[in-house]
Amino acid sequence: MTSVPTIGVLALQGDVREHLRSLTAVGARALTVRRPDELAEVDALVVPGGESTTMWKLADAFELLEPLRLRIKEGMPAYGSCAGMIMLADRIEDGVTGQQTFGGIDMVVRRNAFGRQIDSFESDVDFAGRGSFHAVFIRAPWVESVGDDVEVLATAEPGGRIVAVRQGPLLATSFHPELTGDDRVHAYFVEMVRKDGEEL
Repeated sequence: MTSVPTIGVLALQGDVREHLRSLTAVGARALTVRRPDELAEVDALVVPGGESTTMWKLADAFELLEPLRLRIKEGMPAYGSCAGMIMLADRIEDGVTGQQTFGGIDMVVRRNAFGRQIDSFESDVDFAGRGSFHAVFIRAPWVESVGDDVEVLATAEPGGRIVAVRQGPLLATSFHPELTGDDRVHAYFVEMVRKDGEEL
């Protein structure tokens, strides 16, 4: 991998444009991914916010579900925000009947845990020990529990809920850093991708 990683943004549904902007701002080459051949061209992937059940059904319809699961299982770095966090979870609570995910992170995530759209809020969180980060939560999930290999990167009130995690090359946040103009979470992910490429 070159020092400029190629990072795809899953462009089936959700806030794709904002992630493309943030990734470009922190030095990545950002592409949209809608088909298996496009997935094959990227070093890493961002799974954006949106609606997790719609994302699952569209991924299946576009024949991306199994290729994505395989790339993640093989160690491709991936970052999921909000609905993307749900899609990277091995297990979910309050999902619709039969709902599937891409998986990869040993955690249980509760959908819409902070409430409906009207309950959306903003809060400052300490992300990965890198100082205060202004986080936007929109119909956000939270992490109910994590496995031994999962690192908790941020919690939020009320209740000190887990809102950011990392397991190896996989990163997930309940909140939407792409909506704030603060690109530090994306910079953190790009740094993860570069280090992963150096280790190959």
